[in-house]
Amino acid sequence: MPKTAPLHLFPLTHQKSLKTLVENRTAFTLNHCELNIFETHQKSEMVPLTFNDLVVTSMLRGKKVMHLFDKPGFDYLPGETVLVPAHVTMEIDFPEASNHNPTQCIALALDGQKVQKVLDDFNERYPLEGPSIAWQMNLTDFHLQNDFTLAENLNNLVHICSTDRLGKDLLADLALRELIIRIIQTQNRNRAVWESRKRQNENPLLFAVHFIRENVSEKIQIEALSNKACMSRATFYRAFKRAFGLNPLEFILRERIKMAKSLLADSPSSITEVCYQSGFSDLNYFDRQFKKLEGITPGQYRQIVGVPS
Repeated sequence: MPKTAPLHLFPLTHQKSLKTLVENRTAFTLNHCELNIFETHQKSEMVPLTFNDLVVTSMLRGKKVMHLFDKPGFDYLPGETVLVPAHVTMEIDFPEASNHNPTQCIALALDGQKVQKVLDDFNERYPLEGPSIAWQMNLTDFHLQNDFTLAENLNNLVHICSTDRLGKDLLADLALRELIIRIIQTQNRNRAVWESRKRQNENPLLFAVHFIRENVSEKIQIEALSNKACMSRATFYRAFKRAFGLNPLEFILRERIKMAKSLLADSPSSITEVCYQSGFSDLNYFDRQFKKLEGITPGQYRQIVGVPS
């Protein structure tokens, strides 16, 4: 998986202005959303927090341990986003928080009626391809890794909500529509990876995803994928990007980098061999794309995972 994209840091509250050292809250209220900035400056355990609306939370700095849905606690770090349904209580540990190392996160509460209206509009005007496929948020896939586009959209929303701008409610509504798209596309990519094998016959795009993953080290032509999906090249390209937020070539690249990371960590192959085994035909291109997605070179990645080059 490509490296996560952290959000821009928000200025910390001056110590003298803190109302509490645990989940100190700064709020910005708009017509259809409320932006909350939470800071914690001391170690704490099992701090409860509940909202009356669907909440999109994203870490800015520090570390939390989140407890949700009676599941085991999980580390929550910058570069990650968590979705919390309305009226669901999250319980939060702050194992490392201090005055010198505070945690900070955003919690964006979304008007449920607004979210549903946006989903209805998408399903009417921009339907997804495949039977029983619709624009909808999957609240069981609640722990997301931010890619650049999701982080960029969240940064934009934070900026709109937290500054005085003419027409900020209109700008926020437009950004909210994009946020909903980006979240669903991220979830669709996750679900496609999980379900492509068992549900490939139900959806032409899942069939294409399954074919890509089974043949990622081979040369894959978009025309071949569109033929397998029984679509024209243009229709397939458009439908794929609408559903997953990536075009087919970008998806193939990510799958090849994912394979390369596995080989770099678990096989004795040289970096050159890994390049070709992962479906790349040019070592320099492989190095550039790996660094673009992961932020480091293949050699540096191998050093981090402790495998000699």
